[in-house]
Amino acid sequence: MSHLAIAAAVFMCVFGCALLGLHVREKLPDHHLSDDSIGVVKLATGLIATLAALVLGLLISSAKNIYDTASTELVQNAAMVIQLDRDLARYGPQTEPIRAVLKRNYAEAVESLASGDSARLSQLNGALAISRSEGLQASIQSLVPAEDTQQAAKAQSLRIVDEIFAARWLTLLQAHGSIPTPLLIVLVAWLSIIFGCFGLFAKANGTVVGALMMCALSSAGAVLMIEELSRPLDGFVKVSVAPMRDTLERMGQ
Repeated sequence: MSHLAIAAAVFMCVFGCALLGLHVREKLPDHHLSDDSIGVVKLATGLIATLAALVLGLLISSAKNIYDTASTELVQNAAMVIQLDRDLARYGPQTEPIRAVLKRNYAEAVESLASGDSARLSQLNGALAISRSEGLQASIQSLVPAEDTQQAAKAQSLRIVDEIFAARWLTLLQAHGSIPTPLLIVLVAWLSIIFGCFGLFAKANGTVVGALMMCALSSAGAVLMIEELSRPLDGFVKVSVAPMRDTLERMGQ
């Protein structure tokens, strides 16, 4: 299910319960709406609201950490790629074909990340991408250094290649998070109870319905933001590939 569909479902559940609360209020006997009864309901609702606020806060913080981590790793990856290109250049003209392959593969990876398309992103850890990466590493390993400077450049290049591959796998594995379904169900149930109780506190009118609708939209928006931040490589909110494009422009120089 898409993030927008999840947010829409959350809105319908929460706002629907608010409207149900407004309807139930009209059917309840007066003694059910006494000050004492409403006071108890408010206390119970306050407890649930506190729990829901804590869960929402933790989820937003966790999703933001995933987003920040992915962004940092992409920047570090871009820095390591340009360092690899410079080390290969330092080795000598024998590495020109390897640098050309590196730039071509990196350009395809940048375009896949920039597209935000799930199908193209899945290809980054597919068999073809793995084959290209291993082929690039094998090309570097096949170099035969003629002097100590070339030996050091080769060793440094192989080390950076390993680090780039590890960082790529880490980014791809961490970039597919979302709210666990059981937790999402519990959270929506809490919000529905809260908004249902809100509907019991006031008579139905345009102002009340509008306020409840805006609050329901805000709750659905929070869930949407969590889903988007927890998948930083696709969707509406995704990490910037500007550092990678800058690296791509510098490669081969």
